[in-house]
Amino acid sequence: MKVILIDDEPVMHLIMRKMLVKYPELQVAGTFADTHAASSFLDSNSDVELAFVDISMPGDSGLTFAAKLDEAGCKTQIVFVTSHKDYALEAFELSVLDYLVKPVTQERLERTVNRALESRKTVQLPQPADAATPSSSRISVATLGDFFVRNETGRVKWISSKSAELFAYLLLNRGKWISRSRLITDIFAGMASMNAEKYLNTTVYQLRKSLEPIGLREAIRSENDGYALELEGAVIDYEEFERQVDKLGSIHADNVEEALAVERLYTGDLFGSKAYVWAIYETDQLAERYSVFVRDLAATLLGMPHTAAASKLLLKLHARNPLDEPVVGLLMRMHAQEGEKKRLTAQYTDYVRLLKRELGIRPPQELLMQYDSLIRGLSDGIK
Repeated sequence: MKVILIDDEPVMHLIMRKMLVKYPELQVAGTFADTHAASSFLDSNSDVELAFVDISMPGDSGLTFAAKLDEAGCKTQIVFVTSHKDYALEAFELSVLDYLVKPVTQERLERTVNRALESRKTVQLPQPADAATPSSSRISVATLGDFFVRNETGRVKWISSKSAELFAYLLLNRGKWISRSRLITDIFAGMASMNAEKYLNTTVYQLRKSLEPIGLREAIRSENDGYALELEGAVIDYEEFERQVDKLGSIHADNVEEALAVERLYTGDLFGSKAYVWAIYETDQLAERYSVFVRDLAATLLGMPHTAAASKLLLKLHARNPLDEPVVGLLMRMHAQEGEKKRLTAQYTDYVRLLKRELGIRPPQELLMQYDSLIRGLSDGIK
């Protein structure tokens, strides 16, 4: 995949190049200090699929640049890289893939790259012979770490936040009839009944208008005083992640590379920062399934032993939930395998302090016994 970098700070070209070189699927085709030069390059290089764009630059801003590409029907996906968090809402009204805030971390960039590669696969999937209209082209729905809908025609621009929320709600209940009363209770809770009824009517209308440009208006069906979402053949990232986990089964040395690829599909929790209240159960269930999968993968890597790869995964899980006891146990095991007695002790004592400070409890006996066993093993090894 060819990418370009647009930023008026030359140092950012160097930083981004250094970070992007770690992904063999990407090729930096050019770097530009302003949008005019980048636009000229894109005019003669239509095979550029991804552009990392700073927002605040002399001349046309990154927002203006992205809007012009959108109007021209350019297929190049945009990722904003900026120091200004307050542009996020305006940025996502455009057909952009992601929004990164400087300084960009390698882990956050990896999520964006994975999303770009997955989106590319979806768009390039072979279409059936009768796929002549936008409504029959392959739909891609991203829900992990973000939330957007797109097909070959483009990306959905939500008219309102509630229209996006209504789609998300119907997506989790895809193919099922959902009554208006249930939608009002879950999505418009706390609003007066009459106002909620009107607001729902407006939101349904806005949702259909949002989906119309990519041929999905009729995907929202009205029936029996309720609604249902029909998405035939759509590729939905959280379903793909679960399908791949099921397909993989138990993790062992022969399929560990495939398991690492599956782990990269999980680019964040369900619906990202939106964190809809009515989706808490599904969000927690999916996050727990990811955690269990990664713990199994890390344990397999430690047994091979590939401690560097295991460490990366375990530290990611630990950052997500420092109270995850199985992760702490695996980190302790990793330090013991590396002969790092001080790190092993620090890992255990930090967890003990955290439990006391946050929950007012002591660590379980099993973890204490594991710690003692690992320490004895290291001491015996020294002798």
